[in-house]
Amino acid sequence: MKYIYGPIKSRRLGLSLGLSLSPDKICNLDCIYCQWGSVGKTFAERKKYASADKIISELKSWIQNNPQEFKELKFVTLSGLGEPTLNTCIGELIDQVKALTGCRIAVITNSALLGDPLVRKGILKADLIVPSLDAVDPRIFKQIDRPDAAVKLNEIIDGLIALRKEFHGKIWLEIMLVAGINDDFGHIEKLKNVIQRINPDKIQLNSPVRSTAEKNVFAVERGRLEKIKEVLGDKAEIV
Repeated sequence: MKYIYGPIKSRRLGLSLGLSLSPDKICNLDCIYCQWGSVGKTFAERKKYASADKIISELKSWIQNNPQEFKELKFVTLSGLGEPTLNTCIGELIDQVKALTGCRIAVITNSALLGDPLVRKGILKADLIVPSLDAVDPRIFKQIDRPDAAVKLNEIIDGLIALRKEFHGKIWLEIMLVAGINDDFGHIEKLKNVIQRINPDKIQLNSPVRSTAEKNVFAVERGRLEKIKEVLGDKAEIV
């Protein structure tokens, strides 16, 4: 199947089925830690990289062939190979998936397009949004996330703050920490100040454990992660 992966059982979401909104890696960031590797370019244009009808058709087929797993699903996640909000049909897809499955919907996004009110409007019917924010310093942001030229850090931050005001579901803010790049405590304090303005329900700290797009990308050691968790407060957890 082109657009379906899983189901995956995780501590965070339980049993979830993933939907990719593109058949290939289409992303506006080229993060050094990406488990899918680098394609050597980024994409800025929002368009219908895959139609909602094609994705729903695959989903119907999966449900028919996996009735027991379907009954046990806790979430359908919109994420996959690239950035799901680049696909203009994301809002339509959320509606159709909810109608077909009755499952809760999680959108996993790199946050790069959240400064656009139309993008935020398109994902408001989700039950959970898991946006990323790896850096609040432009230099560090470029080093770790390698954004497309059209992506602006200040617009990401403003978009996350606006999303909290508009979205009535849960927001779990994900931070990928890479040793020696964004784990400096001076940067963590700046990150904390921005996170307080975003006011997510949870702050989820992660560090690379799988193969990454670039070599010499190292996980932050556990003791340091624990200290960062303490700095960020009670909402923070290590995942």
